[in-house]
Amino acid sequence: MNTPSIGMLVNTRKPGALQMAKMLIQWGKENGVAFLFPPHEASVLGVQGLGDEEWKERVGVALVIGGDGTFLRAARYVLGASVLLYGINLGHLGFLASGKAEEALHDLERILRGEYTVQTHRLLDGRISRDGHDTYSLYALNDLVLAKGALARVMHIEVHIGDKRLNTLPADGIIVSTPTGSTAYALSAGGPIIPPHVPCMLVVPICAHTLYSRPVVAGEDDTVTLVPRGNHRDLLLTQDGQLGYEIFPGDRIEIALSRSQKIDVILLPSRNYFDLLQEKLRWGQGIVTFEKE
Repeated sequence: MNTPSIGMLVNTRKPGALQMAKMLIQWGKENGVAFLFPPHEASVLGVQGLGDEEWKERVGVALVIGGDGTFLRAARYVLGASVLLYGINLGHLGFLASGKAEEALHDLERILRGEYTVQTHRLLDGRISRDGHDTYSLYALNDLVLAKGALARVMHIEVHIGDKRLNTLPADGIIVSTPTGSTAYALSAGGPIIPPHVPCMLVVPICAHTLYSRPVVAGEDDTVTLVPRGNHRDLLLTQDGQLGYEIFPGDRIEIALSRSQKIDVILLPSRNYFDLLQEKLRWGQGIVTFEKE
């Protein structure tokens, strides 16, 4: 077995994730595998750590221990670095962190032997401009969501794809998603499931106040532009459901698939995307079978 250094990113607020990390550390000591930890994880686990930049330079593969939320934070952390991510799921659905906790050691051994493939996930590149000036630039692995606040008031969103105005939509909000994010918020809002290798974006209204509104798939070279209209002042753009940005009427939110940033995820041969869909969405369970008479 090779003995490369492997990074570890852990949800330190989840006791099960900390227990898993400690078990892997002990296994590594017994098998000559050195794990590298960034500052936060190192301080919580009581082990020696590295500075953020040194960690990103030295790590080639990182285990992400937690759930999909932990995986999304890990993706932002390694953005721009050549780090392959493999998630061990201790959360709920686990579309991103697809590894099973009970198979963690077996999966790790296969990764160390190089028995895996790499799947590239495209990111959204979002630019927010106000009064003709750029105010924010951000990337998202799952989605960027423009939504209203707590008051039950409809917002009106002008939607452009390329240089064509598609619609001015009365709705509670709108989701622009990557294929990776099609199984997240976009799915619950009625969007289709799109495999990660399909290069496109998904535009999904949230509770649209029309009978004709439908999800729209935009191409990999398109730019989706959202402009909130009216005088609604309680608006927020969320990045992967974890970071929020205040939005005002008239702001322009331009979203495209990034050409420079990506996230590379380890896939094991025994666990492909469609197997994952069957498992997580319980497809094929409870199907009636018929016997020939």
